[in-house]
Amino acid sequence: MILDRRHAQQAFSDYAAHYNAADSKIKLKIDHTYRVAALCGRIAASLGLSQPDIDLAWLCGLLHDVGRFEQLRQYGTFNDAQSIDHAAMSARVLFEEGHIRDYLDDADEDELLRTAVAWHSAYRLPAELDQRTLLFCQILRDADKVDILRVNVEVPMEEIYNVTTEALRQSPVSPAVLQAFYEHHCVLRSLKQHPADNAVGHASLVYELCYPESLRAVAEQGWLWKLLNFPTENPDTAKAFAAMREEMQGWLAQQLA
Repeated sequence: MILDRRHAQQAFSDYAAHYNAADSKIKLKIDHTYRVAALCGRIAASLGLSQPDIDLAWLCGLLHDVGRFEQLRQYGTFNDAQSIDHAAMSARVLFEEGHIRDYLDDADEDELLRTAVAWHSAYRLPAELDQRTLLFCQILRDADKVDILRVNVEVPMEEIYNVTTEALRQSPVSPAVLQAFYEHHCVLRSLKQHPADNAVGHASLVYELCYPESLRAVAEQGWLWKLLNFPTENPDTAKAFAAMREEMQGWLAQQLA
């Protein structure tokens, strides 16, 4: 595969231009896309991959959220549970509507790209993936998880999840969500019952990062600690987040030792 990054980036820019760039949620996903693409390239380079494969990883990041724009236009939310599976929508836009050819002339990596995009937000990857496809899926999922931490700090959670500030500040944390956090794995979407559960769920993504470079990015960026410094007026929630910060600090220090 030979990729012209400038051409691919222009194709993404042209696609996103069909939507209202003045909408802060549109800008959020444009900025997130570019950061995830860069992180994919960084992780791939850290693994010693060839330049064509580093470019392929970068392209996975550029493509992964193209369905978000239609999701927002049609449903007014980025909440998959209240709308559609945005990863499936991204695959549909690229491979059923044919927009993949706007980015890449040849079809040699289409199946890998389709799989990486379609499964990037799934709780678990299919067991039957071949090793090469699994590699690129994991790179993309790592990069996306790392940047989600930033998004949940820079953008008010009220805006992301369509909740009021009062609901957010008074929110408890669901016991099942806390249990998943202390078991060191991702939180199932179905377990999230309260607004604060979203912050816990996103912090728990760190436990499932696959590559050392991903953990280094988390440590150097600092968004994780800002996310876990959750603003709350609920004493039980404040106590829960203080304990989670301590747990995560110990776990991450051990992983980076």
